[in-house]
Amino acid sequence: MKIAVVGVTGMVGRIMLKVLEERNFPVSELIPVASEKSIGKEIEYKGKKYKVVSMTDAIAAKPQIALFSAGGDTSLQWAEKFAEVGCYVVDNSSAWRMNPDKKLIVPEINASELTSKDYVIANPNCSTIQMVVALAQLHKTYKINRIVVSTYQSITGTGKAAVEQFENERAGIEGKMVYPYLIDKNCLPQCDVFTENAYTKEEMKLVNETKKIFSDNSIRVTATAVRVPVVGGHSESVNVEFERDFEIEEVKTILKNTEGVVLQDDIANKIYPMPRYSENKNEVFVGRVRRDYSNDKTLNMWIVADNLRKGAATNAVQIAEYITKFM
Repeated sequence: MKIAVVGVTGMVGRIMLKVLEERNFPVSELIPVASEKSIGKEIEYKGKKYKVVSMTDAIAAKPQIALFSAGGDTSLQWAEKFAEVGCYVVDNSSAWRMNPDKKLIVPEINASELTSKDYVIANPNCSTIQMVVALAQLHKTYKINRIVVSTYQSITGTGKAAVEQFENERAGIEGKMVYPYLIDKNCLPQCDVFTENAYTKEEMKLVNETKKIFSDNSIRVTATAVRVPVVGGHSESVNVEFERDFEIEEVKTILKNTEGVVLQDDIANKIYPMPRYSENKNEVFVGRVRRDYSNDKTLNMWIVADNLRKGAATNAVQIAEYITKFM
């Protein structure tokens, strides 16, 4: 089938191509799409070169599925135009996530909500995806009341320019500053812009998207999102309070059997998830699973995933795989 990748020259767009190839997605024709300045450039997919085309040319080609990773403004302008020609759009931006008419999908959790009439589908925020994948089966078993999450987010979540800033700092080169401060040897307690309630947009995504994905507005969520000088992978310290009590070994068994989760929890041998080892992997890694003795029915855990993979490209391709059932 014809597949368009919009934002193909960006960090996530390039990973989308890798994931499509790795998962043997049935691509009969690839339509690479990017901004005006990239039109005509060549990209490679499965050993074949393709020229980047414009949005209008891509729509004229009538792809069956379009994977979008080109920013919210682009998605708002173009996603529904693709949908009008019968193309299913999986959008990686924040443009449609909280739109009540659009589904917010993590396939392991709620792909069954999708119907053949859902032509624009939202991919959740990277930090939300890895957290809800780890918590979904625990929520079904024990019912989550409250989540307190602190994130340690890779600079790749900001994009190529952030990686360039980091590399310039390491090399002692003056260059463009994406962040308001140096990122090397530093932690910035600001991911995205601040909102009126003193939380950042990134923190509010964790709050609002979690409730929508779980279809449960009763879950209380509070978040602190921090940018750290790591090139690949987001980490999260998660404290979760349940309605029902649990046994730690049962929790670990549930996590071992959760689709998309790898349990790495062997403190005797210093085995726990780390972003360095999650890079280029599609799974969500969970460890440091332990009871919170300061509060009843409460659990602490450490969650790590490659934010460009499961946090973006892999999740989008998994949604696309589900969409093929309608075709």
